[in-house]
Amino acid sequence: QLQLEDSGGGLVQPGGSLTLSCAASGFTFSSAAMRWFRQVPGKERELVAAVGSRSDDTKFADSVKGRFTISRDNAKNTVYLQMNSLKPEDTAVYYCNARRTSAPVIDGWGQGTQVTVSS
Repeated sequence: QLQLEDSGGGLVQPGGSLTLSCAASGFTFSSAAMRWFRQVPGKERELVAAVGSRSDDTKFADSVKGRFTISRDNAKNTVYLQMNSLKPEDTAVYYCNARRTSAPVIDGWGQGTQVTVSS
C-alpha cells in the first residue's frame, strides 16, 4: 500500500530556512516523479517543485525559484524540499505527491505538513 509521510514543517521567521522530508513506501520510489504542492485555505493546491525519477530533472514555481531546492534520495525512498529565504506568503500546508503516468500508475499524497512564516 502506497504511503507518503510528510514532515519537517514548523514556525520560522521571515528569511529563515526549513527542510521538508517525505518518506515513501509501498511502491517503486525510483520510478515515480515526486512533487511538492502547497495549499492555503480558500485557494487551490499549487505545485511548488517537482523532480523526475532522475534527480537532474527538476522544475519550480516562479514564486520559489532561486529560494527552494528539491532533491531525492532513491536509496532512502525520500524526497526533500529545502526552503530558504522564506517569506510570509510561503505560509501553507505542504503536501508531497508521487506520480507515475505509465503502468503501474501511481498517484499518492502525503498528509501534509504546516509551514508558517511569521515574526
